[in-house]
Amino acid sequence: MRLWIVNQNAYAPFHSAGTRHWALARHLIERGHEVTVVATSFFHKTRIETRLEPGEEFKHEVVDGVPFCWIRSTPYKGNSIDRLLNMVSFSWRVWRERGLKQLPRPDIILGSSPHPLAALAAQRLAARYKIPFVAEIRDLWPETFISLGKLNRWHPLAQMFYRLERHLYRSADRIVSVLSGARDYIESHGGHGDKFHCIPNGVELSMVPEPAAPKRSDRFTLMYAGSHGLINELGVLLDAAKELQTEFSPSKLRIQLVGDGLEKPRLIERAKLEEIQNIEFLASVPKNEIYRKLQTADAFVMVMKDLDIYRWGMSPNKLFDYLACSRPTILSSCSAFDPIGASGGGVVVKPGSVPDLVNGIRQIVNLTHQQREAMGRRGRNYVEQHFSFAYLAEELEKVLLRALPNQPNAATYRKAA
Repeated sequence: MRLWIVNQNAYAPFHSAGTRHWALARHLIERGHEVTVVATSFFHKTRIETRLEPGEEFKHEVVDGVPFCWIRSTPYKGNSIDRLLNMVSFSWRVWRERGLKQLPRPDIILGSSPHPLAALAAQRLAARYKIPFVAEIRDLWPETFISLGKLNRWHPLAQMFYRLERHLYRSADRIVSVLSGARDYIESHGGHGDKFHCIPNGVELSMVPEPAAPKRSDRFTLMYAGSHGLINELGVLLDAAKELQTEFSPSKLRIQLVGDGLEKPRLIERAKLEEIQNIEFLASVPKNEIYRKLQTADAFVMVMKDLDIYRWGMSPNKLFDYLACSRPTILSSCSAFDPIGASGGGVVVKPGSVPDLVNGIRQIVNLTHQQREAMGRRGRNYVEQHFSFAYLAEELEKVLLRALPNQPNAATYRKAA
């Protein structure tokens, strides 16, 4: 099987971001398939060009065994109209086969959100080649922005995205989503439930060092590593840190925030103004280095807004990274998708509640070293069984081969290959 994965914001291990499609492609290649990841060279999180020299429109590069086709897209800052132009420019160049004509013809194309324009370009390419198209839904557009209050449901832009969404659902031979409850949403927006398959995010365990207990220390380190955006609600974590200062001195409890995002400057300024001294802000770390950083923590924390969108599920990369590092995790979430509760790898608290978050942190800090080790091991065992990318790639392979004519299953294909 020759597969193209079209995802504008697909990342490689040298990026400080999730590497879902690099990992899935790597394991599919190991299973005998040919895979190319088609992505923009403009890094969304830092708003900088990362792979192309001036004058280059595209570049073919093999990154740790995975072929990428990097395509130039219009640069932007913040969330201005230039970001929409960035999406349009990438999608247009994919549809025009910029950099793709040099590649062997694919057997199947997977087009991934978050935004539907790139998936639409993938769908149009598949129609041109008369091959199957698989739509992958990672974020629900425009529903996420409506839930955040950033877009009115009846705004022309929202209506345009709804129409694109319905078109993708109806035209796809298979629909993959990281959201476990998305089947109902997709059916209510014109898709067929029998085409739906949930393949969540996960962790590339080969990148994670062997689990080791944290070094014993008089100071407890609680870490958040990930984006600093509106949806992460890190202001609640600052509220909790401020309250905990009266109980634990900075020499006893340190809360580290690792990463970047549009909210980070405001959070740093607030911590200074309010003299929240147990908070430490650290720069983002590339994916191929993040696990060694994570293993310096005693526990992790993840806070999320209480949004209606989460009734369809959630699948944050960082949560699986935390579990893989064998540390307890405090999860502030309302979603029914709950690997922390299911694994016993931490505690779950009510989102948006500072007292509940404070109590959750206090509960983990006051455990014995042995109790935290046992909790961390439970989380690691759970992610090994259910969320390793080796396992998820095998599940994706089944979906893709079912979409291909005359390829009834993976074993038949590999035998023929």
